Amino acid sequence: MHQPGVSLRSPETVMRLDRLGSFHQCRLSFMRTLLRRLKREKWWFDRPLFDFDAKGVGTAVYSAHGPERSYSLVCFGHDLPPEQRSDRVIATAWDSTFALFDGIPTTEDIQRLHGNIPKQEAGRVTYRELSVSRANRSVRLFDHVVESLAAGNQPDTDQVNSIGYLMRTSAVYGSGKLGAADRDMIAKRPEFSAPFQSEMLSVFLTRAYTLDLVEHMAYLRSPNTAVKIEPYLRRRFAVGNSTGLGMAPFLINHPSLIHNWIAAKETALARVRHVARATVEERALFRSMLARAQLNADEWHSDHELQKEKLVQLKADLQSLQIQIEKGVLVCEQPWNRLFEWSEENLSLEGQEQLVSLMLEPYGELVDDLTDDMSIDESTQFVIDGSMSIVRLISIVEDVYEFALKLSWSQENTHSKVWYISEEKQEPRLGERFEEDLNCYEQRLSPGRDAGTMYSDLLAWRTKAGEFNTVAAFLLKYPKHRHIVRRAQITDRLPYAEVRDNTVSSSLLPIDLLRCKLSFFGATHFDPRSDRWLRINMFQGAPFPNELSQSEADDWSYPSLPTNASVSQADIA
Repeated sequence: MHQPGVSLRSPETVMRLDRLGSFHQCRLSFMRTLLRRLKREKWWFDRPLFDFDAKGVGTAVYSAHGPERSYSLVCFGHDLPPEQRSDRVIATAWDSTFALFDGIPTTEDIQRLHGNIPKQEAGRVTYRELSVSRANRSVRLFDHVVESLAAGNQPDTDQVNSIGYLMRTSAVYGSGKLGAADRDMIAKRPEFSAPFQSEMLSVFLTRAYTLDLVEHMAYLRSPNTAVKIEPYLRRRFAVGNSTGLGMAPFLINHPSLIHNWIAAKETALARVRHVARATVEERALFRSMLARAQLNADEWHSDHELQKEKLVQLKADLQSLQIQIEKGVLVCEQPWNRLFEWSEENLSLEGQEQLVSLMLEPYGELVDDLTDDMSIDESTQFVIDGSMSIVRLISIVEDVYEFALKLSWSQENTHSKVWYISEEKQEPRLGERFEEDLNCYEQRLSPGRDAGTMYSDLLAWRTKAGEFNTVAAFLLKYPKHRHIVRRAQITDRLPYAEVRDNTVSSSLLPIDLLRCKLSFFGATHFDPRSDRWLRINMFQGAPFPNELSQSEADDWSYPSLPTNASVSQADIA
């Protein structure tokens, strides 16, 4: 995947939780990958069913038609009492529920889904469904938009920018959940070969549904005065999302897949850093994207103290970056490498990772092909090499888990957290090891601690094993270490497979794990609500299905500059 030139950043640098928790969306993010494909392959969309009453109760079908197949989002609107509206996974009712159907649903399919999708976990679906999801209204903005449109007025721009979405999802379930199609059933389809493409398609169509619904409800409220949302303002609406601990273990449970994500991004960065000269057009585009990133930072709000501090740093970093650009760094040889090396010394992690994303923007032709390498058949990496020598395994552990071998695991603060699965919802949870009786329920989500435990057994085995100095012999004696031996061998082949940090520490911030994964989705405006869950925006600024054929598919991830804004061209003389 990597080409000669500038070296990739080391896993020890990249795979630390504080850096992973500072990642931003970029050209390789899955939402952007999806829209580029839909545009390139000339997908077209229709809405064969849309039947709702004035309260938003009813059914809709949104269909996407590609070169070989069609997919349909089946939407159900409900009249949900305010006291039942909750973002929590334990909720049992929602304003809207959805299923992404493989093909065009018949009347019988819709009736079957109507009996199951509104129940979510309490219902069941079939292999014809690729994902199941649900969403709740942002009541204040949703009602404001309906009232404004019904009266013939546009919604208040400040409110739209402040909240950003009409509905927020609390889950998009796929890959066999509730009986839906397994990933293996669709992984070889070109449109779904990249990660999470069916889920991103579901969210993309959900966004169209939410805007259509408020306009329809406004019309039913006042047919003589109601208006539609102006296109420029319509684009400002995203789909919101509330994400909690259920997503956090993903990065640990899928080491091979995570390596491919990170390696693709790091390879893209290295390719851009290796560019000898930036053209006039590339420099101008970067400056424009920098200005848009500054506007994005200004619009990004959070009440969480940690994120507020990071936003202050980000705004200062972007200003420093602007000053550096004005000094003419982009007209030098290897300008991007110079700029990147400067950032390592002068910017916060938040600012450094924002720059990484911005540097990729002018170079779609150079980096977009890397999205083809971001999936993997994880089963190919699962087999343990029993013939490996213990000396070699010890060397791998000392390299990959150096951070863990430096810790004193006898101290409570190094392993005070415990990951377990809740009985009620079968969702990951994080408890206090020394305050709750949870050890017998612990999940294997602390590879650093497990590697430290295995290391002492490895050293003892090396001393006495003699001719049985192999991994196979060691695991016959210590089968409890099989999982961490597998992880070590995977990471030896795929160096970005392992988080190089303590995932059960008293100082653990699960939101770092969440943000890393969500950045690859393409999410923006990360807003932690605690250290364990956050809200985000998805597809904000993107064209709608009916606009895609006439719009740029990949020029929406940062807000547009005001029409009277100008970007200095000082560096292109």
